[in-house]
Amino acid sequence: YLPHWNWNCLTTDSQSEKSAVWIMALSRLSSRSNIISRPLSAAFRRSISTDTTPITIETSLPFTAHLCDPPSRSVESSTQELLSFFRTMALMRRMEIAADSLYKAKLIRGFCHLYDGQEAVAIGMEAAITKKDAIITAYRDHCIFLGRGGSLYEVFAELMGRQDGCSRGKGGSMHFYKKDSSFYGGHGIVGAQVPLGCGIAFAQKYSKEEAVTFAMYGDGAANQGQLFEALNISALWDLPSILVCENNHYGMGTAEWRAAKSPSYYKRGDYVPGLKVDGMDAFAVKQACKFAKEHALKNGPIILEMDTYRYHGHSMSDPGSTYRTRDEISGVRQERDPIERIKKLVLSHDLATEKELKDMEKEIRKEVDDAIAKAKDCPMPEPSELFTNVYVKGFGTESFGADRKEVKAALP
Repeated sequence: YLPHWNWNCLTTDSQSEKSAVWIMALSRLSSRSNIISRPLSAAFRRSISTDTTPITIETSLPFTAHLCDPPSRSVESSTQELLSFFRTMALMRRMEIAADSLYKAKLIRGFCHLYDGQEAVAIGMEAAITKKDAIITAYRDHCIFLGRGGSLYEVFAELMGRQDGCSRGKGGSMHFYKKDSSFYGGHGIVGAQVPLGCGIAFAQKYSKEEAVTFAMYGDGAANQGQLFEALNISALWDLPSILVCENNHYGMGTAEWRAAKSPSYYKRGDYVPGLKVDGMDAFAVKQACKFAKEHALKNGPIILEMDTYRYHGHSMSDPGSTYRTRDEISGVRQERDPIERIKKLVLSHDLATEKELKDMEKEIRKEVDDAIAKAKDCPMPEPSELFTNVYVKGFGTESFGADRKEVKAALP
């Protein structure tokens, strides 16, 4: 992590003081990393190694490629990355479980689609790219926003419709947004974000930005005509667009085999290369996204199919157990859970103990609870906000026959 660091410069032989210096250095490095990371627990002072040798991880499954050679299964990692992966995915999981409770308590209204089970896609993708690279997704967007650097407070404030939310409380669960990190939102119209993403990729190429766009969609949206139209124009113009199909195997309550004659979504581009990835393996996702970015910058679009799984139903109105068995869900949890996989790697490399990981999870629970409490105290948007952000100033009518002052005066 710190190739220039000379441990001999320390004037103490105390291992505890050396560990404290290491924690400070690691914290500073983490703040500059493009992987979302939080301060590590004091419990890790003993267990974080000062060995800077990279750790090589092998992906759980080989990649399956279409019209391209697959990347290597060997992925370079580090102590910092492994612990960061564990903490961030555990944070995402706890956030979504809390959102479930808030929805049942009627503090979250409207639609709410949860991401637990699919965290490896968000975390592995973020590890392979920078904030210059754009992401656009559908309505299952909370964890993508968090991965782009958003805060828990902004998440819960938006979910509860409060004015400090990431979309000022006006977007709700389906419409998170973070422009300064090139996150162009969650979208509620099935598949409609894909042509928008290809448009962002066109702008990147036109501006010579050397960046790519990840346009994410589910297996349920994979049969949309607009997806194929967008892919066609992207291939014609060699746009740096990466189409990411998060195949969680159910479009709402419909199994993929009932909706798609060809469920090999990575091959659906026909003339566009594709890669099938174990979407429950964060390191496989990282390697695939790194490979896809390099390809897209040189050659144009590519499709990634992330073989993943959602533990919740399609949305909060769906119990998720009428079209699949409880044994199926528990089987995936036991055999493929993305957080448990990272946990096993952390333990097998002796980077932390079971107790230290449990302590970290307790801290995460408190962090989530604190963010919820703060968001509950945040006020709702002013009624006049209904009429803002609809049109852009100087580009035509800004409101329906009344300015904001008149609207505010007319409201009760």
